[in-house]
Amino acid sequence: MGIGVPNVQEIWKWYRKFLGINVRIFEEAAEAPLMIDYTGDKVQARTATLALSMDGGGGFEIWQYTSRNTEKAKFEIQLGDYGLYACKIKSRDIVQSFQHMKTNGANLISEIHTSPSGLKHFYVKDPNGNIFNVIESDDFFSNTSHSSHCGGVYGSVIGVSDIDKSLKVYQDILGYDKVLSDETGVFKDLKGLKSGETQFRRVLLTHSKERKGPFSKLLGSSQIELIQSLERTDCQKIFKDRYWGDWGFIHLCFDIQGMDSLMEECKAKGFPFTVDSSNSFDMGEAAGRFSYIEDPDGTLIEFVETHKVPIMKKFGWYLNLKNRKPEKDLPKWMIKTMGLNKIKD
Repeated sequence: MGIGVPNVQEIWKWYRKFLGINVRIFEEAAEAPLMIDYTGDKVQARTATLALSMDGGGGFEIWQYTSRNTEKAKFEIQLGDYGLYACKIKSRDIVQSFQHMKTNGANLISEIHTSPSGLKHFYVKDPNGNIFNVIESDDFFSNTSHSSHCGGVYGSVIGVSDIDKSLKVYQDILGYDKVLSDETGVFKDLKGLKSGETQFRRVLLTHSKERKGPFSKLLGSSQIELIQSLERTDCQKIFKDRYWGDWGFIHLCFDIQGMDSLMEECKAKGFPFTVDSSNSFDMGEAAGRFSYIEDPDGTLIEFVETHKVPIMKKFGWYLNLKNRKPEKDLPKWMIKTMGLNKIKD
């Protein structure tokens, strides 16, 4: 999950304490010329930190402008607005995760509830106002015994204008083909959210096929929850009149293999790449190729084909993935070496 923030180090400390996202993969300052169409037709400078939890799940790309101020939305974001509304985080013990956050003073905005799919979950806000949906799971890579009992990113809650149109991206391209629930109504577990007491259609998706690739065991399974308001007439894009990289969840990222094939598939299905680094990007500590598509409401989906990952930079120790078989998992011991980059507070 890409997260635009006003101060990387300050908020990352919160993510380490409350979510256990404490392993640094890379940290790099540079300009972002390929994103010019999303940054006001001007090349902007930024710093980016990629962090994850060795318990498993997706990571955070914590992103901060250095050439301009990071702008907040000029309106109060409400459930049903279009875009990445909340980041899902997996928990191995939902009661303990809730208690950890409550004891340490996190801004809990709901109690523990059961979702239409039967999973216990709750919502919490970080100090920047970003919403996280902590949800029970039994899919973990390892157990670091972090006091939060959390793992990494488990997916996203995404506001859309028309669920059926959005499924063309989330089901047909991203492979979230299994419907865990498809319900319409007013939901008790949403009442702590702004406009959460109104009527919605919500569809929870996952993938029926086990993910493949070098990091598939670490990243694990994930979910996409599409939310469509059936009452509000004032829904708007979360990033209306702002740039990519501004305050909030800026993109949802997928680790992929075979970028050229994916490019052709996206184009054939009506969602062509809007950004493509073509051959390779080099962020000093990591390298690969990235691209973006937009869902029907303009929400940005990023694809990254990883070529090089740092293990211990000071020793010049990197994982080179470019010539590996694309569907082959990395050995578990090799992935665990990334945990050597854990930040201890």
